Amino acid sequence: MSLAADTGSAATGRRILSEPLFVLAVATAVLPLILSLPISVPIGPMYWDLFIYFDAANRIYDGQVPINDFFAPVGPLGYYLFAGGLKLFPGAQPLLLASWSLLVVTAPLMAIVLWEVGKRSRAAAFGLLVPFLIFALLPFNTREFYPFPGSNGFGIYNRQACQLLYVLSAALVFMRGQRLLALVVAAAMLALFLTKITGFVAAFVLCLFAFAAGRIAFRHAAAAAAGFFAALAALELLAGQIVSHYFSDILALVALNDGMLASRFAQAASQTFGVLAPAGLLMLLLLWQDRTGMARDLGSVLRRPAPASVAALVDHDWLWLGALLFCGILFETQNTGSQGMILVWPVLLRIVMKAPLKLRSPRVLFAALGLAGAAALPVAVNVMDQAARAYVGALKNVPLEHRNLKTLGAVSMRDTVRLRAERMMEFYPGHEAAYADFLAIGELPTPVLYSDYDFQITHLMAIDRAIDSIRALERERGIRFETMMTIAFVNTFPYLMDRRAPKHIAIGADPTRAVPEPSSAEAAAIRDVDIALYPRCPADMGAKLLLDLYQSSLADHRRIRLDDCYDAFVHPRLAARLP
Repeated sequence: MSLAADTGSAATGRRILSEPLFVLAVATAVLPLILSLPISVPIGPMYWDLFIYFDAANRIYDGQVPINDFFAPVGPLGYYLFAGGLKLFPGAQPLLLASWSLLVVTAPLMAIVLWEVGKRSRAAAFGLLVPFLIFALLPFNTREFYPFPGSNGFGIYNRQACQLLYVLSAALVFMRGQRLLALVVAAAMLALFLTKITGFVAAFVLCLFAFAAGRIAFRHAAAAAAGFFAALAALELLAGQIVSHYFSDILALVALNDGMLASRFAQAASQTFGVLAPAGLLMLLLLWQDRTGMARDLGSVLRRPAPASVAALVDHDWLWLGALLFCGILFETQNTGSQGMILVWPVLLRIVMKAPLKLRSPRVLFAALGLAGAAALPVAVNVMDQAARAYVGALKNVPLEHRNLKTLGAVSMRDTVRLRAERMMEFYPGHEAAYADFLAIGELPTPVLYSDYDFQITHLMAIDRAIDSIRALERERGIRFETMMTIAFVNTFPYLMDRRAPKHIAIGADPTRAVPEPSSAEAAAIRDVDIALYPRCPADMGAKLLLDLYQSSLADHRRIRLDDCYDAFVHPRLAARLP
């Protein structure tokens, strides 16, 4: 009896260890430990995208509400998750914290999907879990923006929207329990709405297709919609009309990017061609194999156009694949890179699992499996390859030396990059005229300036030095700059110096895409700011355009040379005490 009991206990233990839910729980439980360690990551292209989260978190700590109190290029959810995570893990490496914070939402939703799917097929549950963990845990885009390995700071919120779309796709393709499906749909749609509106639009199209395919019954779809709108109504009432203001900001962004949609569809198709081409061929292959059934279902619809017959016509794998491809491209029209098209993985998994039963011809079967693999595997392999190159290569890296950057400085680089950055810091001040000439013709010194690792490092070095300069000026003149802004893409000074950022001024200030004309409230806030910092190592085109935009509001401020890499616009009430 004892031996049998021990054997049974061992078998139960092994079964638990092999459960998808257990693997998900262990994977997510390890993350707080990693976030508690003082680690750094290798610098990567456009790493400064991460700095936006610190600006937002500092404003949230100061009582500001995203959307209501300042213009943001995306929804507020990611900023609140990061702000909360920063309170819990103040010493965490910020890129990892920003990337993993969404797991507060996606991990529970994925657990529901795995629990429901795993009751029918553990293989299917693992097939959904493994890609989810790859894309959620490795903070890398599916496309590279620079030839050297490094951490992807670019498009964190785009990656998070892609991961939410993946969870929603997995639920709609594989879940059968209507109540749990309605719950996942409502929660995922709400999270997408509050993360990035284009992700929500793509998800809405996908949900309409799933409804037409009969995957979610009308009353459960209505329940999901009711829950979604109830949550928005609660936010509107409790957070000071944040939803209304969010819609206003979305319209402002649409106006800024008006006339670009057609070209962006072409761009998105070209960027995702590696997925689109094999998946499109797989669609055609499945359509040809299913032509008899399609003709029969179409005849049924024409004879009796009832919801059941329409669902039978729509609920075909090749149509599901087409719908997911369209939704993926629709979302990517407003991105220039993230984890695009990972939402097609669930339907590819279903096609692969059903293929041996549905495709009797060995040649057709191997063709289908090959096309499915060609559409899915390169995306995941590229993410894992980037991670391996970055983290293994980091063994040779040296840490960034700094005094004032807090965890923003938790990055490392090759010694050659450090040496070049130090040389460029000496080079920039003596060659301002050359860089002014670039600005005069409306060009950057190089089209990949913001991806260059030395630019990202020199930017951090310049901020570190400028904080020393500000503190020295304050000590010398007996003043304190309480409100601070940066006439540049990111504003990290208030967080790093424990000061305040003025209300209303946009974060993630890309003047070509995400900064509308200053409102009267924003102009007043700029006029009242104690100090506005303008970078000059080098002064890039984005900073110049912002200076042009804010110049009239800073007319009464006094412009001084703070140090070799920053000018400062000082408020008149403080400028009188300067030399």
